[in-house]
Amino acid sequence: MNERTEFIRFALDAGVLKFGSFRTKAGRDSPYFFNAGLFDDGTRLGRLAGFYAQRLLQAERSGEAAFDMLFGPAYKGITLASATAVALAQAGRNLPFAFNRKEAKDHGEGGSVVGAPLRGRVVIIDDVISAGTSVRESVELIRAQGATPSAVLIALDRQERGGTAEAPGPTSATQEVAALYGIPVLSIASLDDLFGFLQNDAQLGEHLPAITEYRRRYGVSR
Repeated sequence: MNERTEFIRFALDAGVLKFGSFRTKAGRDSPYFFNAGLFDDGTRLGRLAGFYAQRLLQAERSGEAAFDMLFGPAYKGITLASATAVALAQAGRNLPFAFNRKEAKDHGEGGSVVGAPLRGRVVIIDDVISAGTSVRESVELIRAQGATPSAVLIALDRQERGGTAEAPGPTSATQEVAALYGIPVLSIASLDDLFGFLQNDAQLGEHLPAITEYRRRYGVSR
């Protein structure tokens, strides 16, 4: 079992990845739903961070991305970046990390960034990319501090075209981010990986037709 397949099994067992009928922000009826907020205890978070760390180290070895520190956009990214930094340190790669506040603090240390100073090449850690708003804000903040955003790492790439249910856009949110900022968007797993997982699972294979149709209507290639 490869890391992507292992992650999908982990997400299913944790109840983070579910099948059914779910309405997306774009007004689409999706046959599956992924909610990283349900990695909500120490054991699950620690294992999730391990997957993030493995993917980053893999990207570094392959030359996909280079990085000097981690950044977590508020709010989910704060926990994810912090936990990933711990997992990387345990793997022998000790990196600084930082995160932002939604509102700048006007007392104490002040400012909107908490943690290590933003320097060098910075990887943005988040759960998913929907509209790309948090990535845009993160890129602007990182650049304003004189650092360089070098990659975005998310848990699941839905490989889904933007736009609405009636008028899907030509590219996905992750493709738009990569093109707009000129940085790679990495993921632990993707819709393609989920599709392959279901093809090889007799029990969950019943969900394959619905996901096949959804991918046909809204999917993009990697």
